[in-house]
Amino acid sequence: MSRHRSLEEVHASIDTTRATTWGKRLLLYMGPAFLVAVGYMDPGNWATDIEGGSRFGYKLLWVLLMSNLIALLMQSLSARLGIVSGRDLAQACRETYPAAINLPLWVLAEIAIAACDLAEVLGMAIGLKLLFGLPLLWGVALAVTDTLLILYLQKRGMRYMEAVILSLVGVIGFSFLIEMIFARPELVEVTTGFVPSALNGYELFVAIGIIGATVMPHNLYLHSSLVQTRRSSVGDEGKRQAIRFNLIDSTVALNLAFLVNASILILAATVFYKRGLQHVVTIEEAHSMLQPLLGRELAPILFAVALIAAGQSSTITGTLAGQIVMEGFLDLRLAPWLRRLITRLVAVVPALLVLSVMGEGYVEELLVLSQVILSMQLGFAVVPLIHFVSDKTRMGHFALSLPWKIIAWLCASVIILLNLKLVLEKLFTWHETMRHLPWVYYGLVLPVSLSVVALLFIVIYYAAAGKSKTMRSKSTPHKPAAEIPVIPSLSYQKVAICVDFSSHDIRAITEGMAHGAKDTQFYLLHVVESAGAHSYGEHIYDSETDDDLQQLQKYVNDLEAQGYRVTPLLGFGKPHEELARMCRNVNAELLVMARHGHSGIMGYILGETIGKVRHRVKCKVLVV
Repeated sequence: MSRHRSLEEVHASIDTTRATTWGKRLLLYMGPAFLVAVGYMDPGNWATDIEGGSRFGYKLLWVLLMSNLIALLMQSLSARLGIVSGRDLAQACRETYPAAINLPLWVLAEIAIAACDLAEVLGMAIGLKLLFGLPLLWGVALAVTDTLLILYLQKRGMRYMEAVILSLVGVIGFSFLIEMIFARPELVEVTTGFVPSALNGYELFVAIGIIGATVMPHNLYLHSSLVQTRRSSVGDEGKRQAIRFNLIDSTVALNLAFLVNASILILAATVFYKRGLQHVVTIEEAHSMLQPLLGRELAPILFAVALIAAGQSSTITGTLAGQIVMEGFLDLRLAPWLRRLITRLVAVVPALLVLSVMGEGYVEELLVLSQVILSMQLGFAVVPLIHFVSDKTRMGHFALSLPWKIIAWLCASVIILLNLKLVLEKLFTWHETMRHLPWVYYGLVLPVSLSVVALLFIVIYYAAAGKSKTMRSKSTPHKPAAEIPVIPSLSYQKVAICVDFSSHDIRAITEGMAHGAKDTQFYLLHVVESAGAHSYGEHIYDSETDDDLQQLQKYVNDLEAQGYRVTPLLGFGKPHEELARMCRNVNAELLVMARHGHSGIMGYILGETIGKVRHRVKCKVLVV
C-alpha cells in the first residue's frame, strides 16, 4: 500500500458536508472536471482541429463527438475509482500490477505528460508571438517562468486554483463564441459532419490526433485524484452522492470543452476549407488569415488571447498530473517546485532544440505529433482503469454493471484498434523512408514499437484475467492487525528543539518540553542564514547574529525561570546541515521541529528543511 494519500496537501480540504441545500452542495463538488476539461482545449487540440477542419472540412466532426463521449465515460469511471477506493489510478496500478509492468507504465505516463506539456509550451509561445510579436524561441524560454504561478496557486488552495481555471475557460469560450458569430457557418452543412465515414491515410492520422487531444491519458490519473479533494459523508450513501455530483460536474465541463473544440474545427472548415484554402494547417496561418477573410480586426486578437489562456490553464493541470503519476507509481514525493521544474524542462528542451536546429516551420508538426503520442498512450491508462472499476473486490457494489462494462471495453477497443492501425501504417512508412538506415529501423524503431504493443497486450491480459499482485491471496488490501506489546512510558534525557522566532515556536517548545521532565537537558537550536553566515560561519559578527542571540537567550531565561535545564545553540549557514550537526554533537534523543514561518516562494525553498534534516539524524524526529 502507498504510504501517502493522493495530493496529500489538499486531500479532503473542501468539506461538502457543511452544505445545507442541494444547490450549495453541487457548487462545492463542481471544479475537478473543469481542471480536467482544460486539457481537452489545450493548444494541441487547436493544431489538430485546425488541420482537420481546413483539410477535410466538417468530415471529422463525428470523430470529435465520439471522442467527447468516450472522454465523458472514461472521466466518470476515473472519478468513481477515486471516490470509492480512495486511490488514484497511478496508486491503484502500483498496488495491483508487478514492478515489471508498473515501471514501463510509469515511463509511458511521463512521456504522455511531457508530450502534453510540449503542446502547452509551444501554444503559449505561439500566442505570445501572435499578440506581441515575441520570437518563438523567447516565448518557449519564458514558458519556464510560469512555474512561479503554479506554486502560488497551489499555496492558495484548490478552490482558488479552480476559480482561476474557470476564468481562463471563460475567456476561451467567449472568444470562440464571438469568432463563430463572425464566421456565420451554415448549420445544415455542419450537421453533415456528424455522420460517421471511413478514414484512411492522413485522415486517420489527424483523426487519431484528435482522439489523443480529446481523451487525454494523464487526465484519467488527474481526475481520480482531484475528486478526493472533497470531503464527503461517510458510508455508501456519501459515495453515491459524490459519484452523482461529479457526473454532473464532468458532463457540464466536458461538453463545454467539446463546444470549444467543435468551434475551432468549424471555424477552420468555414473560413478556410470552403474557400479552397486547404493549405492553412498551422495556428499562425489561421491567425494571419482571419482578419482579411472575416473583415474584423478583433478576430485575430481574440484568437491569440484564447490561445494564451488555453496554454496557461492547461499547464496547471499538467503539473498536478505529473505530481500524481510520480507519487502514485513510485510512492516518491518531490517538492512541488522541483516536480514542476522537471516537467517543464522535459517539454522546453525538445521545443528549443527543434526551433534552434530546424526552425519555426516544424512547430505545427511537433504539435500534431505530441497529440498522436498522447493517443498512443491512451490504451495503457484506459485498460487498467476499466480493470479496477470492474473489480468487485476493490469497488464492492459500486463496481461496473455488465452493460456498462461492455460499453467501456468497446470504447477501449476502438481506441486500441485505431492506434494499432496507425502503428502498422507508420512502421511500413518508416521502413520505406529508412532504407538507407536499416540499423535504425531494425535496431531501434521496430523493437521499441513491438515492445510497446507487447506491453499493451500484457496489461490487457492482466485486466481480462483479473490478475493482481496484492489481491490474489487475500480478500482485503491490508495485512492482519499486529499484536500490540506493552508500551513503556518514555521521558527523554536530551531533547533538541528548533526555533526560528516565528509564531510556530510556542508549539514546538511546548511539545518538546512535554516529552521530557525537569531533569531533562533541553537544547534550543537556531541557524543564522544570512549571506555572511554562509561565507564566514561562526566567525561572523553582524546585527542579525546579535539579534538572534538575544532572542534565543530570552527563550532560555523564560524556560529556566520555570525550572527547566536549557542550553542555547547557534548554527551558521545551511539550516538542514547545521541542525543535523548540532543534533549529533549533543547526542539528542529527540528532535522537535515546527514548519517554518517563511512565506511566498521562500516557503517552498526553505520549507524543505524538515525533510532534509530527517535523513541526516539518527534520533527520533517529531514534526509539529
